[in-house]
Amino acid sequence: MTDPAGQPDAEEDSRVRSRSNVLETAILGLLSAAPLHGYELRKRLNLLLGSFRAFSYGTLYPALKSLVTRGLIEIVEPDPTTAVRTGPRAGTSTTTGRPASGSKPLTGRRGRIVYRLTADGKEHLQTTLASSGPAAWEDESFDVRFALFAQTDAETRLRILEGRRTRLTERLEAVRESAARTRERLDEYTLELQRHGLEQVEREVRWLDGLIMTERDRASSRDKTVGTHDVPTPRNKERG
Repeated sequence: MTDPAGQPDAEEDSRVRSRSNVLETAILGLLSAAPLHGYELRKRLNLLLGSFRAFSYGTLYPALKSLVTRGLIEIVEPDPTTAVRTGPRAGTSTTTGRPASGSKPLTGRRGRIVYRLTADGKEHLQTTLASSGPAAWEDESFDVRFALFAQTDAETRLRILEGRRTRLTERLEAVRESAARTRERLDEYTLELQRHGLEQVEREVRWLDGLIMTERDRASSRDKTVGTHDVPTPRNKERG
């Protein structure tokens, strides 16, 4: 998209960068568990993110190339010994090694290229997962960050959940105010769609409330455990 002056739409450019960052975070998060080849990585992205976004090869491989260029991941070349040979080297004689008369090219099945996280990639991922600012709460990012909560510290998890709930609560209030102002001017189908949208946001707010309560209970339990361990053990009096 462009503005009237022919310049790229700043908002659209920001959304593109955000989507790119989200995809890169998801890739690094998956590779932190184990090296993966591109096809398996794509399957796991779709499984991990579900309806969040169906990634295509056209989206995934440019992201992988960028991560390799920046040194965040590296390519593990396939082991030649694992290639499946389907016959003599293409166009050669088995005895002389020279082109065989009337021979047809024979090919082997090349191993798949595997991607692996580098030390810089691990550090970059840890820095990303430790962040809990507004970017982590937004629609583009929250699903991925939540999917990687197992790799995120408890304090950061709680801040992200609370930020997300705050953002949705603000959105809910804005939608309710808008609905109250426009209710009389909307037809029954638009009103039904509006109601459906409100219910979705309300459900997510309730879901977040439950998650926040669970995180706070866990933090409280950890604090009590630490406090118990910090209590000095009384010494037995020495007998005179």
